Amino acid sequence: MERRVFLRRLASAGGVAVLAPSLAGLAKWNGSAAGSTRRRGLGGAFIEPYGPLARSAECPELEIPTGFRCVRISTGGERSAVRDGLTVPNAFDGMAAFPLQNGNVRLVRNHEMVDDAGSVAAIGEPSYDPLASGGTTSLEVRISEDGEGDLAVELVDEFVSLAGTVVNCAGGTTPWGSWLSCEESTWGADAGFARPHGYVFEVPTGATGPVDPVPLKAMGRFVHEAVAIDPATGIVYETEDTWYVPDRLPGAGLYRFLPNDPEMLAAGGRLQMMAVTGRPGYLTARGQEAGTTLPIHWVDIDDPDPPDAEADRLAVFRQGVAKGAARFARLEGAFFGDDGIYVVSTNGGDAGAGQVFHYRPLSADGGELELVFESPSHDVLDSPDNIVVTPRGGLVMCEDGSGEQYVRGLDCEGRIVNMVRSPYGDGDEQPGEFAGACFTPDGRVMFLNVQGGRRADEPRPSATYAIWGPWADGPL
Repeated sequence: MERRVFLRRLASAGGVAVLAPSLAGLAKWNGSAAGSTRRRGLGGAFIEPYGPLARSAECPELEIPTGFRCVRISTGGERSAVRDGLTVPNAFDGMAAFPLQNGNVRLVRNHEMVDDAGSVAAIGEPSYDPLASGGTTSLEVRISEDGEGDLAVELVDEFVSLAGTVVNCAGGTTPWGSWLSCEESTWGADAGFARPHGYVFEVPTGATGPVDPVPLKAMGRFVHEAVAIDPATGIVYETEDTWYVPDRLPGAGLYRFLPNDPEMLAAGGRLQMMAVTGRPGYLTARGQEAGTTLPIHWVDIDDPDPPDAEADRLAVFRQGVAKGAARFARLEGAFFGDDGIYVVSTNGGDAGAGQVFHYRPLSADGGELELVFESPSHDVLDSPDNIVVTPRGGLVMCEDGSGEQYVRGLDCEGRIVNMVRSPYGDGDEQPGEFAGACFTPDGRVMFLNVQGGRRADEPRPSATYAIWGPWADGPL
């Protein structure tokens, strides 16, 4: 679809409201909710507006709220039920939903495959690197009402839309209706691959097969995670998923890409990294107080595609730190809202359980950064990763911690809603992290991935689910 037409239709469908959510619940959690929770125990932080979790009748491998329905629409490592000749790649990760002109929904889904070079063929042609097994698949889903007023969710088609990339973890949507898929590795020739990796690739919503894979090299070669675009300026914000460990690992950077053409990222631009004004090398991962704002400016990255990026995956990061840039801990999810960019630090905070920051630009050169939320305990929120705002203004977060994992919601009062759980006992193998939560444009259906195995020969299958029910009965 022509880009400006897509933007007009998105606005007419109420999409502008989705692009500017309110996350008041995060701030309230750090105020009265956090204090009262510490006094009365963690139980007071949780509510069950949709009822307790119970095994799904149709998908017993998951627990969902009473009154909701869940169907598995796609399984990794198996032959597609709707596309002849396609074995669906495993390692489902980041994903987004888009409206199609025929009324159906397009899902574009990442595959975080980590196979060794050449051990598995590329999942399609044309491929960026024939020795790489990652990429994206696109799904078409039809949603209708059955004779009893309930919804029916049906997979119509699925196909490879990007091939020959590696470790496609997360990414983000563009205002013109495409998916930016990010490589979370800087592998290259030293690891046996035919092409260098660590880039961002664009997948149009309207693609009907594998796209011409063009690496957006000006956006940087590093351990990419997510992207978010400010629709007012076209500036692309990028997160980096590298660890902060005292005296051993320095952390991650928050970047922005200033495109030469805001609607044509392949036309190049300038890459910058966030710095705290007057405090060079500032560490945001520890010793922070929620609600505090920091003055921000940006420093240029002189070489966004350094030749030593494979040997040193922090080569871009070190350029920024040398100029005083700030350091975060494992930046993952990102999205636009409240006139700025929200980013998730998966293991930031004094408890190492996660932080959410909001950057608000105040001028062309800088703005302010606020710590909106910090998890006080892994029992409250365990290492949030993918994060999405519901069309009703709530927040849904996929956990990426250890042990039992949830998909959890947060309402505007700072209260937590358990939405999905994998009911596996201590002796059972976990199926992999939750990822890719997203909603249909009308908000009636949430899609969700379970990652499964990340190599072609791993037995744990990935899965994409559709979940729906009485959302209006609660805050999400």
